[in-house]
Amino acid sequence: MPKVREVPGSRSPNDIDRRVGRNLRQLRLEAGLSLQELAARIGLSHQQLQKYETGSNRLSVGLLPGFAEALGVDVAVFFEDADAPPSGRRQKTEQLRSQCESWLRRTESEDTLRSMLRVLKALAS
Repeated sequence: MPKVREVPGSRSPNDIDRRVGRNLRQLRLEAGLSLQELAARIGLSHQQLQKYETGSNRLSVGLLPGFAEALGVDVAVFFEDADAPPSGRRQKTEQLRSQCESWLRRTESEDTLRSMLRVLKALAS
């Protein structure tokens, strides 16, 4: 018996909606933003954003450009498969993160590490 596919236009979230939501959450966390902060940038409630991220509500494609701009990514990143190799902006972000981690591992001075931590916290806020 053939596998039953979800009907296009169905109001229930499907696998793509859930993938977009997972990627949205991951990108928000990578950007160091809370639900409230990202929701405020887009003009949504944090509850609604949480529903998008968990895949319990479908995310309108019209909102994606706003999310992409707020997170500094291309809209296509929302549709990437989490198991696929990273591409585009996400790959660049991972390379930068790796370089930062490398510098942290090389640093042995406790005072220098404290200073680096203060700088990182200041940049993240």
